[in-house]
Amino acid sequence: MAKEIPATWMGRMKAQAMRSGKRIRPMADQAKLVTAHRFEEARYWAAPRLEEAAHRVEDEIAPKVSRMMTKAAKKIDPTPPKSRRWPVIVLMTGVAVGGMGYLFYRRNAQQWTEHMKDSASDASQWVDDRAEKTAGSAEKVASKIDDKMS
Repeated sequence: MAKEIPATWMGRMKAQAMRSGKRIRPMADQAKLVTAHRFEEARYWAAPRLEEAAHRVEDEIAPKVSRMMTKAAKKIDPTPPKSRRWPVIVLMTGVAVGGMGYLFYRRNAQQWTEHMKDSASDASQWVDDRAEKTAGSAEKVASKIDDKMS
């Protein structure tokens, strides 16, 4: 195998870069694998610690902060406590409207089912009629062909 020596400076630099790239590629691939492995190890190490910290914040710190903020809000609130009757009335009205809606839905579902049964029987009757007409037409054509053949 004969080696080509580039004539231009740019060609020589390109050839040198290609040779360097071929020598460095295995080292770069190895570095990539090692780095990926180290990142995965770091993730395995960090994930349980982050989860534990999140649970600790949720279970210990957040309730304390919430109680403190609620107490501060009650201290600075100038309005007297409101009556709780209004939300109960709204809730009961919502339950009543939901119950009526459910009853209407059930009634309409039953009517729709009955209508679909009627439609299905009409459709099957129509299909039977079409099948009989097609069979009659086929018999007529067959008899005409039979008459011509005789």
